[in-house]
Amino acid sequence: MNLPNTLYLPELREMLAEGNAAELREFCTALHPASTADFMEGLSAEEAWRVLQFAEMPTRVQIFSYFPREKQIQILTSGDRAEIAEFIGHLPPDDRVDLLNDVDADLVAQWLPLMPAAERRDILRLRAFPENTAGAMMTTEFARLSENLTVREALEELGRQAGELETIYYIYILDDEGHLRGVVSARQLVSAMGKPNTRIGDLMEENLVTVNVDDDQEVVAQKVARYDLLAIPVVDQARHMLGIITHDDVIDVVVEEASEDAYKMGGMMPIAESYLESAFITIWRKRAGWLSMLFVAELFTFTALASFEEAIQKVVALSLFVPLCISTGGNSGSQAATLITRAIALGQITVRDWFRVLRHELLMGMALGVTLGIIGFVRAAFTPQSVLGEVNHWTLALVIGQAVAIICLWGTLTGSMLPILFKRLGFDPGFASSPFVATFVDVTGIVIYFTIAEAYLLR
Repeated sequence: MNLPNTLYLPELREMLAEGNAAELREFCTALHPASTADFMEGLSAEEAWRVLQFAEMPTRVQIFSYFPREKQIQILTSGDRAEIAEFIGHLPPDDRVDLLNDVDADLVAQWLPLMPAAERRDILRLRAFPENTAGAMMTTEFARLSENLTVREALEELGRQAGELETIYYIYILDDEGHLRGVVSARQLVSAMGKPNTRIGDLMEENLVTVNVDDDQEVVAQKVARYDLLAIPVVDQARHMLGIITHDDVIDVVVEEASEDAYKMGGMMPIAESYLESAFITIWRKRAGWLSMLFVAELFTFTALASFEEAIQKVVALSLFVPLCISTGGNSGSQAATLITRAIALGQITVRDWFRVLRHELLMGMALGVTLGIIGFVRAAFTPQSVLGEVNHWTLALVIGQAVAIICLWGTLTGSMLPILFKRLGFDPGFASSPFVATFVDVTGIVIYFTIAEAYLLR
């Protein structure tokens, strides 16, 4: 079958209607699984499952993995229970656990008894680990050898294991009790073929980078990125090897964490589904909650302004510079919060570094404050006297310059310390978002501005 650049759904549905097994098998194998999944995008879950029946199980699993999560769930929930149970048993251990966590628990309970005992035990064990930990991310399928094997024996053993493994980046050396002893890369093993009687124990690297089964997924991502690994072993407290986490799973974590931080720093709760496929009420709820809280917080600006009503009445020109001053604090605070949140996420700083951060941002806030204060001073100094009324324009310029400098310093310190404080209290630093910092600094900035103004102009 010669596939055109665009395979129209009617043609695919016609093949299904005719039961054209030969062409459907060729359709499933002629292209990369990702392209095959794209061509099946318009099919219903039932039709997609029927097409997949014409592919060998490994190809079926690959094509299925490129479907959107919503379609995967639809396929699982609409197919024959026995067939679905068999299919789930062939999915990579880490992928199937993630998928089953999104499916109704009653359906999972119906599938589990239909699976082989080994697969069932593996699923139940992986599902027992807390979400977003190394244990929940790992796959239990990895290449393992004894250090007493020779290179020739190791290659023969790997040949027997290869059919059941998703990937073979590294070969892990375990003792009889399952303790991790070392690792040999596939390249090392192939390079040693010229010396077939060499012991694996003489080739293996014993200084290993590992993650604990209870480590957070962010820790896993940081270690894989720092050491440039294709996979990282997962061990328990006794150093028994439980599984591996591959780089493709780490990429998913990085994207997920980055998206979550972006949502939080934008002042809304994360959205799991894609934007256009999310229910209107879901997006409204996740956005309205934060906006409502921020709006209520911003009401304190009214209270702050009202407390300085007398100052505004005597020097009306002060009100002209309110947006300038408070936006300075919000912008500097948001900038600092973004820098510190990112540094925490990348492991560049920890809660213990708070004083170093404070000292750094104190100097930076002073430098930025002087820079912006000079600009504010010049702008106020050149404001026409007809606009300012009776107030001396040099005095007002001094007020604006000092207020902008101090508010900028305050915003910088606030923005840098809040993410660290949130982290210390056990909250996600991403909650110290730009809107949150800006709102807090807006209110306090008004107090700083009018306090300085009263000191110079009204006393």
